[in-house]
Amino acid sequence: MRSRLLAVLSALSAAALAALFVLTIGSPARAAAGFTVSNGRLYDANGTEFVMRGISHAHTWYTGQTRAFADIKATGANTVRVVLSGGRWPANSASDVANVISLCRQNRLICVLENHDTTGYGEQSGSVPLSTAVDYWIGLRDVLAGQERYIIINIGNEPVGNNAVSPTWTQATTTAIQRMRTAGFDHTLMVDAPNWGQDWRFEMRDNAASVFAADPDRNTVFSIHMYGVFDTAAEITDYLGRFRAANLPIVVGEFGHNHSDGNPDEDTIMSYTQANRIGYIGWSWSGNGGGVEYLDMVTNFDPNQRTTWGQRIVDGANGIRSTSREATVFGGGPTGSPTTGPTNSPTAQPTTPPPARGCTAAYRVIGQWPGGFQAEVSVTAGSAAISSWTVGWTWADGQRISQSWNTTLTSSGSAVTARNVTYNGTLGAGASATFGFLGSWTGSNSTPSLSCTAS
Repeated sequence: MRSRLLAVLSALSAAALAALFVLTIGSPARAAAGFTVSNGRLYDANGTEFVMRGISHAHTWYTGQTRAFADIKATGANTVRVVLSGGRWPANSASDVANVISLCRQNRLICVLENHDTTGYGEQSGSVPLSTAVDYWIGLRDVLAGQERYIIINIGNEPVGNNAVSPTWTQATTTAIQRMRTAGFDHTLMVDAPNWGQDWRFEMRDNAASVFAADPDRNTVFSIHMYGVFDTAAEITDYLGRFRAANLPIVVGEFGHNHSDGNPDEDTIMSYTQANRIGYIGWSWSGNGGGVEYLDMVTNFDPNQRTTWGQRIVDGANGIRSTSREATVFGGGPTGSPTTGPTNSPTAQPTTPPPARGCTAAYRVIGQWPGGFQAEVSVTAGSAAISSWTVGWTWADGQRISQSWNTTLTSSGSAVTARNVTYNGTLGAGASATFGFLGSWTGSNSTPSLSCTAS
């Protein structure tokens, strides 16, 4: 994030929106050992779609704050983005990075490791090019190999400032990806946008297809950082929508509720990403300085001192607690479903507006394979807050549930009752929570009619 801890900021202005581009990107050319990208979606090693709901942690400046990993997991997050340095700040050694990965796995968090040394290259003193970041990752090859199921490598944070540099972002990013592959990295790679991550000149947006195609593994995810440039719903939906229309994988790799370069529209960021199954990672858990302390989610790394921003991103509408799904590599979902992803389009059940202190529920199939399927139910509060909810339905075709998460689920014959668990029963007016399950089917797998009651 444009070295927010150092508060070196540049004023940005939004450029005019460019014409829509459409390009279909298919399956990866060579399957990776862990996460894969297919048709613009990210899938974990079990072939289950994974949508990041995460928090950044400034580990390189606070290496002693290892409790943060467990505290971040307690928010319901499924991802932690970990700030590392190869030498611009005290370097994170191989043993330190190995410990970070261990902490992520212990806490059942997918670990996005990012090199912060590239922040603002060409504009900020001390910043290094992406080529130097690749050197750092190659030096960690022995630590990172074999961890493809649990980590994603964010090659370099905000690798270009606002000033033109040579090589361009497109050239530097393409070369960095190809060097990583040549060095034997089969991990999913994440690449940040230029212009301090906000891509207001649209270089990443307009060249993403060619950069993706240049990856021999077809396993790259693009990361946009949304601060003051993205202060209107139109800018957010247009930018993210172009990637979705082009079947290119996009994640909001950083965002906040406020910033000195403008006031980002965090409500639209969170609602649009949730509606379109796009990942987001908020900045940041704690430790900000230089005038941007308001981006701390907790004060002094104390999870009991949640800030306004921390309350918003964790428990607000479309927040982490109600929308996050743990990666199935930790045992929370299917282990034998196909790696090619869902075979059918999501099916949402029509709903009517809920009454005050009521709720509605919508059902969709996430993925289906011979004899099995994964489904998700979204529960939405009505015009008043609720403290608990119960969803019920009756199978018409003899389906059976074998495993569930984010709910207490019981079955009696074909009748199913799903109740909230402790952390997702309280919903503000219009807020949503989701739960999911695995099931079996034979012959047909029709969509059931759901009822929802709340108190």
